[in-house]
Amino acid sequence: MLKLITGRPGSSGFGSASTAEQVTDGIDGSNLTAIVTGGASGIGLETARVLALRNVHVIIAARNMEAANEAKQRILKDNNAARVDIEKLDLSSIRSVKAFADKFKALNLPLNILINNAGIMFCPFQLSEDGIEMQFATNHIGHFYLTNLLIDKMKETSKATGIQGRIVNLSSLLHQYPYEEGIQFNKISDKSSYQERLAYGQSKLANLLHSNELSRRLQEEGANITVNSVHPGLIMTNLMRHSALSMKIFRAFTCFMWKNVSQGAATTCYAALHPSLKGVTGKYFVDCNEHEPSKLAQDEALARNLWDVSNNLINAALKS
Repeated sequence: MLKLITGRPGSSGFGSASTAEQVTDGIDGSNLTAIVTGGASGIGLETARVLALRNVHVIIAARNMEAANEAKQRILKDNNAARVDIEKLDLSSIRSVKAFADKFKALNLPLNILINNAGIMFCPFQLSEDGIEMQFATNHIGHFYLTNLLIDKMKETSKATGIQGRIVNLSSLLHQYPYEEGIQFNKISDKSSYQERLAYGQSKLANLLHSNELSRRLQEEGANITVNSVHPGLIMTNLMRHSALSMKIFRAFTCFMWKNVSQGAATTCYAALHPSLKGVTGKYFVDCNEHEPSKLAQDEALARNLWDVSNNLINAALKS
């Protein structure tokens, strides 16, 4: 807690007060291509901006194309040499995820970095077009499927270039507060048992479990790709639009814990670009330092079960 309040650096040399520009200072990503989901606003936009500043070719994947184009123009205004493209992606829709992946692969671009950043938070109960509870669909299933569709492209890129691929999943400290059993496999889309905050915690736990299981599988097959999870910190962005009033009240009493957007994107950019994390996989980072997640997040059986259930939900959606 003291490090959080003071911003004192941890063993990595960075801390809660570090910004995305600071943690990537001196890094040249001119030979890298990255996809950032939800890169049209908030910490996703800052992540895309800083990656582009470090000469990475950035593809912003966003649901709102008008906002995505505004984000692109904003980046180019400050950095006219930036390589930024935008593509439509609605993570709550299995078919949209498939369409995005197909379109990206048709571009014949390499893919070194995949940043699964987009998300929604504390929204009222709603089902996606595929019949899946919206927070679980958007925060986990969409990213799980996107990663599965792009993983071969990442393997091809790492093999052709010799550059290690990196996948970064944005989780949250709130992964520690899901439903009692962690993932309600039999009630994922059940309205009667839905609690918006626990459902969010469940989806963020799923992000960690996905990272850990994918990391294990990639290591097992010897793929040159790392997978890590990050907690960006407390930042007032559009993510909190469903609970703006309660969050403003909460923020008034916890002001010392909140970050600005440039600080909020730091851990993501650190995990995506910093050379000290070469070969580091299956870890969870908070304030640019490794942090131990909850016991549920380290449950290998739960991770394997989630993997199977996620595939089943996707297959059912594709058949409908």
